[in-house]
Amino acid sequence: MKWQGRTGSGNVSDRRGMGMALPVGGGIGGLVLLLLFSALTGQNPADIISTQSSEEAVGTNGVPADDPQAEFVSVVLKDTEDTWSEIFRERGQDYQEPTLVLFTQATQSACGLGQSAMGPFYCPNDQQVYLDLSFFEELETRFGAPGDFAQAYVVAHEVGHHVQTVTGTSERVTAARQRSSEREGNALSVRQELQADCYAGVWGHYAAQRGLLEPGDAEEGLRAAAAIGDDRIQRQTQGRVVPESFTHGSSDDRVRWLRRGLDSGRMEGCDTFTSGTF
Repeated sequence: MKWQGRTGSGNVSDRRGMGMALPVGGGIGGLVLLLLFSALTGQNPADIISTQSSEEAVGTNGVPADDPQAEFVSVVLKDTEDTWSEIFRERGQDYQEPTLVLFTQATQSACGLGQSAMGPFYCPNDQQVYLDLSFFEELETRFGAPGDFAQAYVVAHEVGHHVQTVTGTSERVTAARQRSSEREGNALSVRQELQADCYAGVWGHYAAQRGLLEPGDAEEGLRAAAAIGDDRIQRQTQGRVVPESFTHGSSDDRVRWLRRGLDSGRMEGCDTFTSGTF
């Protein structure tokens, strides 16, 4: 990707090295959570408490200029902002930009405790994307999906979930899952994730038009999508594939929907919910 020298987003909150804000003032529940986190991480509870006030004061102040990886995700985030602002403007709507939170190991979100082991995630309750940059190394070594566009796809996918929140899709899916069986709920989750893949592709389509993509970039993203399909992960971790337990979609489905977004660049082309098949 041709990202060097481009403007980054101001909507980045860098919590790395600042500990984790926990509700230590919230009575016995907060104390239990504090002690549990301390036991899991080996951190001194006093150290966690002492860093809480400084983390809460962190605003969306961008990233250090001497941190290439953080600068990269900031540039990608800015380009997603440009893309979705343009798409929403064409629809006569305003795009509410999300915040991307960089953290190390664990952090508190409005959706609960976020940990690196969860991978990148989006929290609709605070409209923030959470990312531990160490996931990019895992993406390359564990999943065999190297490349800067593979990393950009990860960010754009989580931003896709934000688009779903802004449009009301996430709220409707949550309500539908509450009325559904576990199997039906998983199927709804898959459709939601595949739509986020397609939205990531829509961003990639616009990024290519702006000259960000280089030869081979799209293939990097498609390899990453295939690498994190439910079937491939289940086969690696448990030796068998259980389709009814999928929550994100098969490798083939994830590749298909990412490619659809890349090829069309149309938000309307990402309707995974009324489509007859994934």
